[in-house]
Amino acid sequence: MAAASSGHKEIIVSVKTTDNLQRLDSYLSQHAEVNLSRNQIQNLISDGQILVNSKIASKKYQVQPNDRIEIKIPPPRATDIRAQEIPIEICFEDEYVAVVNKPAGMVVHPAAGNYDGTLVNALMYHFKNLSQRGGAERAGIVHRLDKNTSGLLLVAKEDRIHTKLQEALQKREIKRNYTALVCGHVEDEGEIDAPIGRSSKDRKKMAVTNRASREAQTRYKLIDRYRSYDLLDVSLQTGRTHQIRVHLAHIGHPVFGDPEYGGREKWHKGIFANEREFAKGLLEILPHQALHSRRLEFVHPVKGAKVVIESELPDDLKRLLKKLVNEGR
Repeated sequence: MAAASSGHKEIIVSVKTTDNLQRLDSYLSQHAEVNLSRNQIQNLISDGQILVNSKIASKKYQVQPNDRIEIKIPPPRATDIRAQEIPIEICFEDEYVAVVNKPAGMVVHPAAGNYDGTLVNALMYHFKNLSQRGGAERAGIVHRLDKNTSGLLLVAKEDRIHTKLQEALQKREIKRNYTALVCGHVEDEGEIDAPIGRSSKDRKKMAVTNRASREAQTRYKLIDRYRSYDLLDVSLQTGRTHQIRVHLAHIGHPVFGDPEYGGREKWHKGIFANEREFAKGLLEILPHQALHSRRLEFVHPVKGAKVVIESELPDDLKRLLKKLVNEGR
């Protein structure tokens, strides 16, 4: 992705001869590097912001092999992103930084055509000042969590603080621990060191691959063991997209409830088929992946003191674990 001189973000997509021919909006919505919904893409087509082979595209256009698609995403206007009175748990706050506890189901930041109901909208309501280093649509956001992952996130109130915190992330000076329920049984502790890049089979997903990948390390320790599942403390040594979910799936133990990396029906087959009905009951309690960002440890970028924040597990995950204790031993 490259930034155009007008402030637009530009994405170039080259259609390969192996791609199935389909409508432009459908084709682009399935490519992870685009990261836009079909509705957002249709709006951009209507606004003349998508070109195919240097010509303005129509909504009915069907992609062809070797097409060159240019997507221009206009920068959000200040009025597009508004403060919204959305309740959030603030676990730590001073004049420089904050730590908030994001619920599962909340998107972290707005995207084109979808500027409401996100964590950023909530942050704008609760905090007077937020860093703008990442742009208006990512105000205050230092790092992200997947929509259906809950837990702790760092928020920067000034651009210089944002820069310092991101530098600390890159140097691996910020410690992040997650609680994850995984399918099957792992060793009592271990480290997964495997590069992560875009999946060649599904561009919306990540995968362990040596092609266009970045190094990634994840460590885990066993907390508790149930009949068919393990509860783990997981620590990130790097911060790649979907890293924990991809790594645990790679070793054959996907996060329970993960619809993209095999934590649902795919795992509960074969020798584990007897767990399918029990798993359905668990999914009624917690219908998303069982992954929670539980602990953050960092050195305050101004005061120099170590800050450690921990959050309780969300109520739905607590209820799931209670069911496992009572019925899943």
